[in-house]
Amino acid sequence: MDLQLRGKTALVTGSTAGIGFATARLLAAEGATVYLNGRSQDRVDSAAQAIRDAVGGEVRGIAADLSTAAGCTALAAQLRDVDVLVNNMGIFEPRAFEEISDADWMRFFETNVLSGVRLSRHYLPAMRSRNWGRIVFVSSESALQIPVEMIHYGMTKTAQLAIARGLAETTLGSGVTVNSVLPGPTASEGVATFVQQMADTRGVDFKEMEREFFATARPSSLLQRFATPDEVAAMIVYVCSAAASATNGAALRADGGVVRAIA
Repeated sequence: MDLQLRGKTALVTGSTAGIGFATARLLAAEGATVYLNGRSQDRVDSAAQAIRDAVGGEVRGIAADLSTAAGCTALAAQLRDVDVLVNNMGIFEPRAFEEISDADWMRFFETNVLSGVRLSRHYLPAMRSRNWGRIVFVSSESALQIPVEMIHYGMTKTAQLAIARGLAETTLGSGVTVNSVLPGPTASEGVATFVQQMADTRGVDFKEMEREFFATARPSSLLQRFATPDEVAAMIVYVCSAAASATNGAALRADGGVVRAIA
């Protein structure tokens, strides 16, 4: 299938590793000009070169801390317009509810929610003006099944669903779409490190820790393993494509069957 992304310009935030990196690589393979983003210029440059080596294409990078208004403004000043915006950048951190401070709540909201709000506010008007564009919020199954160990994280993922649907309402009758994608447990860099640390603490290997995680923390998973970033990226890139023109305002699950609800 030709996803008709050749010649489009795409920005993927938080794209030096994990789902963001896999999404950027697949967009580049489809012929889009791709801009990577991360906090460190070295990481951005290294990720961009890795994609160029793997699939070729026009791949560039912008280092900016999108957890702040200043960082979003700085990025937008360097990249004035895009056809595709993937709001992937986010943080997670297991913590008991009683230990989550006001500062932590604000840090999670600024990073996971306001980064996407600020960039969408900048790029959406031009998309509407030319009657084509794609905005994707990378949410999580935690938006629907709030994890007791990360309530502040789950809150931000639910907020993303509301924002994406609300923004989609503003694209009525146009060629612009706004959707969210909900990955399930995925072997991204941060998750893999976290699981390996738990495995080391318990004196077991990664596979045994993975089996225990799905038996106890995500027993409803039909996949019964961590998805790969590439598996999630395939859904994201499809939603970015011309082929997905009839998909707007949707919350699309790539969760390995963790969420049991049909709708």
